[in-house]
Amino acid sequence: MENDSEPEQSSWAYLPDVCLRHVFHWLDDRDRSRAALVCRKWSCAMDSGSLWRCRTITFYGQPSRARTLEFQSALWYTKKFGKYLKHLEIKLSNPYNTPFIKKFQVIMRGLLSHLGKCNSHLVSLSIKYLELDCLIWKNVVRAQFIKNLAAFLKRMSNQLDYLNLKGARITLEEGCELLNSLSSLTNRSFISEINIEDFFSLHLSVYSSALFHQTMSKFHRLTILTFNYNCISDELLDILREHSSHSLCTLNIKCHIHDPHGQVVSGMSWANLAKRAPKLNVNFFFERVMKHDHLARILLVEIPVRSISLRSCYFSDPDWTMRPTLTNLLPAYWHGLQKLTLELNNDHELLDNELLQLILSCKRLLFLKVWAFLSVSFMERLLQNRAERKCILTTIKVRIYTPQDDSTEEERLLADIYRKFKYLIDSELNYFVITYPVV
Repeated sequence: MENDSEPEQSSWAYLPDVCLRHVFHWLDDRDRSRAALVCRKWSCAMDSGSLWRCRTITFYGQPSRARTLEFQSALWYTKKFGKYLKHLEIKLSNPYNTPFIKKFQVIMRGLLSHLGKCNSHLVSLSIKYLELDCLIWKNVVRAQFIKNLAAFLKRMSNQLDYLNLKGARITLEEGCELLNSLSSLTNRSFISEINIEDFFSLHLSVYSSALFHQTMSKFHRLTILTFNYNCISDELLDILREHSSHSLCTLNIKCHIHDPHGQVVSGMSWANLAKRAPKLNVNFFFERVMKHDHLARILLVEIPVRSISLRSCYFSDPDWTMRPTLTNLLPAYWHGLQKLTLELNNDHELLDNELLQLILSCKRLLFLKVWAFLSVSFMERLLQNRAERKCILTTIKVRIYTPQDDSTEEERLLADIYRKFKYLIDSELNYFVITYPVV
């Protein structure tokens, strides 16, 4: 006879805490709060620090009752679990007016103040796209936010290893104030990764600033630095060589049409840095900087380039002649280039032969992404060379621009090419090729 005096317990009741925490790791906040109400064991497991080490807090700009709760929940989370945080990401999504920005600033003041007092584990902080040069950031609010952030960075300077302030768009003095906060306790900073892409306001010639050079000289263990080309100078390269050459691995450099990039940087400065930093790889991202003379002043042969991205963003200009760039500039990196991205509106010139020759000359090229006016036969020639082991590409992503709406014939030809090289594509390639009407 069965004993029904005690209810049969689920196998979940016997699940070890380490397994329970692993399951809870995949739940969002709402499901976690519900799970914590199931029983005392689950509630205790939910308070485990391992579940709260990484956090993304998003402040949405669209007004609604649910949005106002985000401010409250951000502070609640910080007070309850902030001491466990190791990686924090703050997102400001579509701020719509000054009152919202004011509220954001007040909440961030409380959040950063509490974290500064209770947290001793934070190693990663990301606050992207603040766009502090927008009109909705009134001067008083903006100044207070920068003051609070600088105080927080100063307090965390001994433990932070990663800082991302991409898209802050602040003045030179404000930017250097924030960066100096990372070294204010010892006059040196040992943070290893900084992202200051679009950190400074547009049109600033940061490369000529002694204040910026003085600030960057305080960083002594950089491994990855992401920034704009308008910061590059012989002085900066010498500073990196002197203070971070033993650790420096990656420079990610964005060059935008609206940023000043008329400075002259010597190849010797790049060569000296590359010699002292043998692990260094440089990745260039060009936005609408397409003229050959502009690129030739930047893309010096002494730079250890690993990746190049050239994007015209659908703009077309007869002065943007890409042929000399493909035939004269980029082949200089044949020994090191691993990734090439081209997004071109080249409706005034065909580049099939030049592009194919460049690919075949780059002996380490693994990744190719091209959005451009190309003939379909280009893909057949490329795949044939890949099949013959004349290149080592592992990723091919191509969007073939066509000048007419109806691309049925091109699609049929691409399908035939795919069938012909299916054995190669399925076994060795990450392959995606389509036609795209650009009328």
